[in-house]
Order: sequence, then structure tokens, then C-alpha cells
Amino acid sequence: MHAPATHFRWLGLLALWAVLGALQLAQAGPADTSAKPLPPQEARKWLARIHTAAHERNYQGTLVFSADGALSSARVAHFCEGAQSYERVEVLDGRMQQIYRHNDRVFTLWPRSRVAVVEERDPRQASLRPVIEPRAQEYYEVREQGTEHVAGREAQVLLLSPRDANRFAQRLWVDSRSGLMLRADVLGPRQEVLESSAFSQVEVDVKARPQTVLQPMKHLDGYRQVRPSPQPTQLDSEGWTLNLGVPGFQLSSCTRRPLDPAEGGDTQPSVLQAVFSDGLTHVSLFVEPIDRARHTRPLLTQVGATHTLMQPHGNEWWVTVIGDVPVQTLKQFHQALERRR
Repeated sequence: MHAPATHFRWLGLLALWAVLGALQLAQAGPADTSAKPLPPQEARKWLARIHTAAHERNYQGTLVFSADGALSSARVAHFCEGAQSYERVEVLDGRMQQIYRHNDRVFTLWPRSRVAVVEERDPRQASLRPVIEPRAQEYYEVREQGTEHVAGREAQVLLLSPRDANRFAQRLWVDSRSGLMLRADVLGPRQEVLESSAFSQVEVDVKARPQTVLQPMKHLDGYRQVRPSPQPTQLDSEGWTLNLGVPGFQLSSCTRRPLDPAEGGDTQPSVLQAVFSDGLTHVSLFVEPIDRARHTRPLLTQVGATHTLMQPHGNEWWVTVIGDVPVQTLKQFHQALERRR
């Protein structure tokens, strides 16, 4: 079964790293779970160090992604100067997408179609790379699994094992000196690698070069600029509630945004997006009125660890749930969603 192309365009745009993250560098053997879980205080220190490095370290390099036998890569960079934060992601395959971020302002460039999507994002969702929160230890046991090398740098290997069946295990390679995450594998129920992302080359603590981010944001000659205006909102004010939440997942943000920002136009239909996080992974829930031309039948897909569930909610609404979680977790979100009015 195939979803309409438009559906995948906005899913890919709104959940870029959920899709890009669905990749794998190499199949690893079964995870060694013999090591005892770290004490809570020590586990929290590790996760806090990873979180701090993601926000405060300057780095640049090439990320390689793999899943289902497919490979992709991107040049990435992150710079901080005082309170100013800059990021860039230049995808080197496919449509050669380029994304630049200065604080909460994000420019997504599509060179082939000459379209630039300019957004003001919720600061909590602005980062272009996944960010781990220390509270993840509440839902994952953290084990040390020795040291290895990634991109020529020594890394501490950590296994994060879920405390229930609502999420996948992850194995992380953390730079011993800086705390920067150098590689992340998502593991299936048999400890198989579902997807992986890793630096093939990286420089840490480089000199900040904010102009490499700001200049492309300023020079958009020849680009059609689209400026969607996502509106912060609440599930209850939109007439929705989660009757029973999925354990561990907290609401991170709720917005109403254009269905396909790259298309632009005043008549663009909108979609309600709610993002939930357990501190390590995210689930995005989208609600929109049923369009009989696009929403022809339910759909369940998987790319690496990323599952997508699309199906109707009653006779008037279409719900899409996407995340790097088991299918049953997405189904729980759909079943918990309830229309109040």
C-alpha cells in the first residue's frame, strides 16, 4: 500500500531526523546485557553530559546513515557563541536538502525546486539533531559496555535498555573527552540493529563559524520563499484529549501548521501536530480532516526503526502517528486519542 506523495512530503519535512535516522552502518552482534545497570546517579551524569555536549560543544563532520540496506550521508555542524546557537545539515544524497538554524529560526532549502521554507520553531523542537534528556533514565536502564573507536576517537559504549515494551533499546557511542554522541544504534526486540547513524569524520571543539550558517540564510535569490505560520495550541482547545497516555511519554509541543509547508499559499489545509518524548525518542501525532482523495485506506509502514501508522478516527478525522518505537506503541497513541467535541 502506498500513501499519497503529499503525505510523505510533510511527514519527511516535519520528522526529518526520524527518517534520516532510519539507517545502519553495520550489523552488530547481540547486545551484551551482562553488565549491571549503572546506579541512578551515575546514569544521570552520563545522560546529562551527552545533553550538555549536544548544546554547548562546537563540532562539524560527516554523518553516515543506514537502514534496510540503504546508505545516506550529510555534512553537519553545530556552533555556539554565548547565547547564540547555529546548526547546519546538508544532505548529500537524493534531493540534496539543506537546513540551516539560528536559534529558533530554521531555513529549509530545496535546491532542485528552488524553494526555501522559513520557520520560527518552538525552541524545544528547534534542534536539527536528536537531543537526549537526562530524564530518559526513568524509562531506560543504562549499562556501560566498554570502549571502542568511532571516527578515530575513543568512545564509551552505553546500552540503554527499555524498562517496558513501549520503546526500543539504543546503544550509544559517547566521545570519552567531550561527551558528544558519535554513534547511535536502535535495537530491535532480538537486539538486531534496526537503524544507525554515526560520524565517519568529525572535528570537536572547532572554532565557531556562524557565517557558514547565516550566509546561506541571507542569499536566497532565485528561491521561492514560503513562510508557514505554525500556531502554538493545546490538544484540549482543539477538542482532543489522550484518554490514557502512553507510559513515559510527555507532551513536548502542540502546534497547528500547514499540511505541506513547501507548497505555500493561503488556502493550504492545516494539520494538528502533537510531539511526545520519553527523553530519548519522540512520537509525533498528526490529526487532520479526512480528505477522501488522499486518505483512501489505512497504512502501516516501517523504515529502519521508524514506524508510521495512518488510519481514520471515526468518520471525520485522519490520524497519523510516527516514531522510532514499536508498532504497539503507535497503536496505543491512536487508541488513547479521544474527540471531546
